[in-house]
Amino acid sequence: MQLLLAGSVVLPLLGALAALLPAPPGLKGKNPDQAVLRHGVTVTGAVLAATLALAAGFDRAHPGRMQATTDLSWIPALGIRLHLGVDGISLPLVVLTALLTFLCALYSYYVMPKGPSPKAFVALILVLEAGTLATFAVQDLMLFFLAFETVLIPMYFLIARWGGAGRRAAAWKFILYTLLGSVVMLLGLLLIGLKSGTFDMVALATDNGPKAQLSHTVQLLAVLTVGIGLAVKSPMWPLHSWLPDAHTAAPTAGSVLLAGVLLKMGTYGFVRIALPITPDGLHTVAPYLAALAAAGILYGSLACLALVRTGARGDLKRLIAYSSVGHMGFVLLGIATMTPTGVNGALFANIAHGLITGLLFFLVGGLKDRLGSTDLDTLAGATGAALYGRAPRFGGLLAFGAVASLGLPGLAGFWGEMLAMFGAFHPAAGLSRPAFLTFMALAGLGTLLTAAYLLLVVRRVCMGGTLKTGPAPQGTAGPAPALPDLARHEYAAWGPLAVLTVLAGLWPAALLGLTNPAVQQLLGGGK
Repeated sequence: MQLLLAGSVVLPLLGALAALLPAPPGLKGKNPDQAVLRHGVTVTGAVLAATLALAAGFDRAHPGRMQATTDLSWIPALGIRLHLGVDGISLPLVVLTALLTFLCALYSYYVMPKGPSPKAFVALILVLEAGTLATFAVQDLMLFFLAFETVLIPMYFLIARWGGAGRRAAAWKFILYTLLGSVVMLLGLLLIGLKSGTFDMVALATDNGPKAQLSHTVQLLAVLTVGIGLAVKSPMWPLHSWLPDAHTAAPTAGSVLLAGVLLKMGTYGFVRIALPITPDGLHTVAPYLAALAAAGILYGSLACLALVRTGARGDLKRLIAYSSVGHMGFVLLGIATMTPTGVNGALFANIAHGLITGLLFFLVGGLKDRLGSTDLDTLAGATGAALYGRAPRFGGLLAFGAVASLGLPGLAGFWGEMLAMFGAFHPAAGLSRPAFLTFMALAGLGTLLTAAYLLLVVRRVCMGGTLKTGPAPQGTAGPAPALPDLARHEYAAWGPLAVLTVLAGLWPAALLGLTNPAVQQLLGGGK
């Protein structure tokens, strides 16, 4: 188990180095580009297999206990250790990261984005995977910061070199926002470590451990500084403005990993650091966090409604990016309740958002490949997408992703948002219940607005405008030709996300059975 976890983190780094080397003569295939893309699929597939084996060997009788641990001294003078481990909170995120990265590598093997050599593309994807897996696996505050920062550079280059229109400005905006937030976060992490005498996250999470050295003032300062860095990555309104540009410009694989994995790093930090290590400080700022979360839910929904209007020239990728602001607002609201119900809802919504939004960004990428545009007015025009008539299986899968995203009962998106609102109905002791009831009502309004804009997307993209189906009058254009429907590689890359969305919706206990004992232990001070 130790080797599986450590290997899952190290293998992508080794694979990234190997991707930059010349391929051996017997493995080149038809050309070197195909060889390096196949290498990416092989390495990410091996990492996925290792994480699935880790999940299979995980002791589900004790999901609150850190398992597959490696604890070695690294920098003794500063008390920094190479401490790895997973519990019921981090294990689902580790598997989700490995799955989405493998599916992105598989899809890119068949549909490589336009740009420089695939060698650098594959190497950056693998470095991104290593940094993300390390973020969810490390149990030392300084290692967490290093892993948290590792993902920024590869994502910057993925956007800047393989992105679409406006990619350089979007990449700079992404790196500046996240780096500035990280600098402030580092100050908070150093404050915790210096005042408590340790950077070990497991030791700090216990009530009778080093956390006792942290006064309320220190905890409040730590939550404010660490929280800013985490909120930028989450993304929390109003620190979200880098996200729509980054998503719109990023290649398909970049958008999937950004929405499905990178956004989870911020909310995971709130659960792993703020909740157990600085609970008094978080208790003070929780109402403000919940208020910003509710504002983000409404803002994201209203922005999407503005984009989907006829004549607004809204971009479908940008719309899904704004929808992420709203969906991640539910995650932050659940965390702000500081209750087992709310935090479990936040963790479930994290996984559901990764599956559903990852699928939606794959579908939008497929639409752009087919039609050359993701402009909603173009897609809804008389000769636009009209997917039900031109590519019915593609249209059905897009409609499925939309109804899953709006939280239809029986699919994964429902449970996280419902539990987050249940947590707001009965927040932790000492938090203002009238305030949280107001936030819950605003979140409920957000779900209605979400349903409205997603159904409009389905109406416009899947049904289209006045698409002609019969013989055209003389001198006019005929009916729009059929679009290529789902291909084999699209079934392979997108199908698992649809299947898991259904399974998580029908069997939520599979995930909640892992997270709940771990959440209870975190909120109970290690007991």
